[in-house]
Amino acid sequence: MRLLAFLFFLFCPVWSGRNTGVLDPPAALILGIDVSHHQKRIDWRQLVQRSEVHFVFVKATEGGDFLDSLFSENWAWLREMGIRRGAYHYFRPKRDGALQAEHYLRTVELQPGDLAPVLDIETTDGRRPEIVRREALEWLQKVEKALCVRPIIYTNQYFYERHLAGYFDDYPLWIARYSDEHPRLNTRSWHFWQFSEKGRLPGISRPVDLNVFRGTPRMLDRLCWYPQEGLPISSSSLDAPP
Repeated sequence: MRLLAFLFFLFCPVWSGRNTGVLDPPAALILGIDVSHHQKRIDWRQLVQRSEVHFVFVKATEGGDFLDSLFSENWAWLREMGIRRGAYHYFRPKRDGALQAEHYLRTVELQPGDLAPVLDIETTDGRRPEIVRREALEWLQKVEKALCVRPIIYTNQYFYERHLAGYFDDYPLWIARYSDEHPRLNTRSWHFWQFSEKGRLPGISRPVDLNVFRGTPRMLDRLCWYPQEGLPISSSSLDAPP
């Protein structure tokens, strides 16, 4: 509860000004984290008992063959603990986008209610931006076709403005910006904000990324995979009132 109180005061100014009437401060308290093997083994029971984490993104894959060593363990624990979970792929532009998508799809088994797949794209690996975007689109389209859900794009604000602005606008967006001021994008809105990489939470021995979802629980549910619906999620549909 102390964490919730801190976030309430942290985010009150975030949702003021031009956002007044669109989102109220309590909605900003949908707090999440993202983890990988860098956090080492996590005591998920302790985390659940002593914190207010509502969703967790877990690193699953990278490039064409890398598998995060703790993905399977983290993925299973999150299901057992009943925490909303999502799996992300770290994109390597020098590898074929479709092959990277296949690697992700072979690795991650979604259950109804899991968050949509995430493409983490934050480096060009020395390739031209148009090639990076082309291969990223291959990944996005292949995953969307296989699962009938539109993936989420994760990136940092600098990379987005330099290489992605004006592209992929129909995909939900997760932006990293380590600041007490939320990201302001010229061409579109964001859905998740990674606001710190220095979080300290019970059960996690190392610093962890902190995120907030810009919306209500019902809006977050729209970003999840439900195979019986079979309809892609669009970015614009998430901006509609709940």
